[in-house]
Amino acid sequence: MSLKPTNILLRGMEKESSATIENYISEDGYKALEKALKEMKPEEIVAEVAKARIRGRGGAGFEAGRKWGFLPKGVDKPVYLACNADESEPGTFKDRHIMEHCPHRLLEGCLLACYAIGSKTGYIYVRGEFPGAQQSLWRAIDEAHEKGYMGEKILGTDFSCEIYVHTGAGAYVCGEETGMLSSIEGGRGHPRLKPPFPAVEGLFRCPTIVNNVETLSNVPFVIHEGADAFLALGTDDTPGPKLFCVSGHVEKPGCYEFEAGANLKELLEHCGGVWKGRKLKGIIPGGASAHILKPDEIDVSMDFGSMARAGSILGSAGMIVLDETTCIVELLRNALEFFAHESCGQCTPCREGTGWAKKIVTRIEAGEGTMEDIDKLWEVADNFEGMGGKTICALADAAAWPTKSYVEKFRDEFEEHVRLGRCPMKG
Repeated sequence: MSLKPTNILLRGMEKESSATIENYISEDGYKALEKALKEMKPEEIVAEVAKARIRGRGGAGFEAGRKWGFLPKGVDKPVYLACNADESEPGTFKDRHIMEHCPHRLLEGCLLACYAIGSKTGYIYVRGEFPGAQQSLWRAIDEAHEKGYMGEKILGTDFSCEIYVHTGAGAYVCGEETGMLSSIEGGRGHPRLKPPFPAVEGLFRCPTIVNNVETLSNVPFVIHEGADAFLALGTDDTPGPKLFCVSGHVEKPGCYEFEAGANLKELLEHCGGVWKGRKLKGIIPGGASAHILKPDEIDVSMDFGSMARAGSILGSAGMIVLDETTCIVELLRNALEFFAHESCGQCTPCREGTGWAKKIVTRIEAGEGTMEDIDKLWEVADNFEGMGGKTICALADAAAWPTKSYVEKFRDEFEEHVRLGRCPMKG
């Protein structure tokens, strides 16, 4: 699929006043909310979102409408919405872009979701390192109250709803939905065993829907324009628009919006290609935890299915470009330092395995490793990879996937470090 630009999620963001409610209303903002409250029943909202097949933009790709449909019926408990804005995957900044430059699109998505699921309370859990996003959201919430889009009897209807901003403390593991819920409740950000899933027993042991910022920001378009308009964009596997974060050794880094399924190679070219006229060494397509793709592997569509078939993941679509001067061993050491530091420590394979892998790769980078260390590095990562139910959350996977990918595809570089007793990139 070639690049097909859309102007849905980033609409109006070229204006200096993009974060204001006046700008958002001028771009048809809150029309979807008005339509929903005055013309549609909650179950019709759920059905429309389910029809649109909005796949979760946080990385997992689970359909939002299906998730909303998991809420139990007839439960005498409050229902909550929790928006996951703990965007902590290295190489990812799309959610922050929305919150800082178009917070009302997110708020409208949250309000529509709350109406659909029967919730009067929503939380936006924002990463602690995003003060600009927090301030933007607080201002937007005040503006929405003043205009009657939030609070009691919204737009003169019987629907009342409050959205709150909850600041996290900056823990990667709180990007996992149950870890985030634990943090909102005031506890340590420790992921929980599932089941029960949050839709059944989540925040304060009540039914809770957890969605990503970009996911919820797609809902106003679906309700205003209809599911068919959303399905006309993207691919059958991943419909709709998609935000792509482009960083690293590239001429024009930034946040770009195209239809889901944009070709990775063409996207790189659109961003000016590799900087300084250098050659491409690889691209990490879905944030730091994704499997790396070599130059001959990047002619691929950026949707969930195509990326899986290419041996990687779409993840958060955090595209990190690496030029020919990149030391893969140093890159892995840097990533493993992050993952080992961010492990919450609950699960032994993750707590011990990420630290062990970090020590091995640090030794190799320092020129003190052995050939056996390279095999051991792979073996350790294979052992702490959590896909087999070895850990509560996917942080172990996030560390194992790049480890195994880098060793598999760039083993010669690891061996060169061992043979030379130093990094070959540093002379």
